[in-house]
Amino acid sequence: MELVKRRTAILSDIHANVWALEAVLDHAKNRGVDSIVNLGDTLYGPLKPRATYDRLLQENIAITIQGNQDRLVYEAGARDLSRNATLAYVIRDLGEEPIHWMSELPRTAVLERDIFLCHGSPRSDEIYLLEDVMEGIPVVRSDAAIAELLNSVHQPVIACGHTHIPRVVFLSHGQLVVNPGSVGLPAFDDVTPVHHRMETFAPHASYAIIEKSESGWSASLERVVYHHAAAAEYARSRGRDDWAQGLATGRVF
Repeated sequence: MELVKRRTAILSDIHANVWALEAVLDHAKNRGVDSIVNLGDTLYGPLKPRATYDRLLQENIAITIQGNQDRLVYEAGARDLSRNATLAYVIRDLGEEPIHWMSELPRTAVLERDIFLCHGSPRSDEIYLLEDVMEGIPVVRSDAAIAELLNSVHQPVIACGHTHIPRVVFLSHGQLVVNPGSVGLPAFDDVTPVHHRMETFAPHASYAIIEKSESGWSASLERVVYHHAAAAEYARSRGRDDWAQGLATGRVF
């Protein structure tokens, strides 16, 4: 019997960038995908959180899982809001319904028995699965280190996000790990676990398409042009020049 091919689009780290989301959804439809999944960190950012949420609800997203900055929003207390103006803005812009929606999302999921979905790694939404950043830049972990982080995950395909770096890694024991990169933010820096930079060096929106054939699983990393200048200007208008820089260039300065 001939294998029926199914193409799945993997989105992650939209970060309230509705301009990029629109472009990615159009691109995925033109590529003939059968289903779409979203790996989290969907609505946090100094852009258009509510518009992003409303746009997602118009699509038949097969599964959305929860990211660490989704938790940041629904777990926020008064002290968090006083220290983080962007977080306060996101909560005001969203209203109650999207925040409740995020709080109900699963931390991990399995799609059609073969594809394991997580935000960071299977056990933590804050640990990068594929990269070590202790040198300040992402360095791909060893085969054994990735396998250890996967723990008991046995699915042939693992989809992870969080790093914003598009990457495909084939492990020696046969599993395929796909990070689609970020739909909405191509560069950022962070201080946990050490200060490090994640940069793609281009402003494009990123996502991935995976497909199973008789030969096995394949993955393509898609880079999509969109009106990134509009997103960057909006971030700048909200006082986030750092986001504006990352959106406009894919670099951290």
